[in-house]
Amino acid sequence: MKFKRYEHLDGPVYSLPKSEILLIEYENKTTETFELESAAPAGMYALAETPKREGVDVVDGYNKGQQDAALYYKGYKGAGTGTLVVSLLSPLVGLVPAIACSSTPPKEHNLDYPSSELMKNQDYKNGYSKGSRRIKSRKVWRNWGAALGVNVILVALLSNQ
Repeated sequence: MKFKRYEHLDGPVYSLPKSEILLIEYENKTTETFELESAAPAGMYALAETPKREGVDVVDGYNKGQQDAALYYKGYKGAGTGTLVVSLLSPLVGLVPAIACSSTPPKEHNLDYPSSELMKNQDYKNGYSKGSRRIKSRKVWRNWGAALGVNVILVALLSNQ
């Protein structure tokens, strides 16, 4: 059976034998169940079920990388703060760091990944890198938007006086 993860529809296509699928839950919360012909070997998909971090499974590596990026990546602070400060002075000028920061991937030393062993798995690394880039971009644009909002409010207050 081939599928894509709902939370990452533009991500990789996964493939599992139908004999290893017990249940599918769709977006509308309906479910489809299957009878297992033979049980999957114990621990085969342990990554999704336990916090154990050794041996990232190919099926779960990409998604685990994205989940870990949400937990561990905090390297966006410099980009987010710089964009906020410049944008508070001028939202138009603040577009320059916002575009520059959101279009570049985080630097390796800012990734804050939990283990260098995990980063040796290419699927995990791709998921973590993409997740951290998305987090950085969102933070930068939120800060730019907040600064724009502050400027609009200040202009409105000053024009009413």
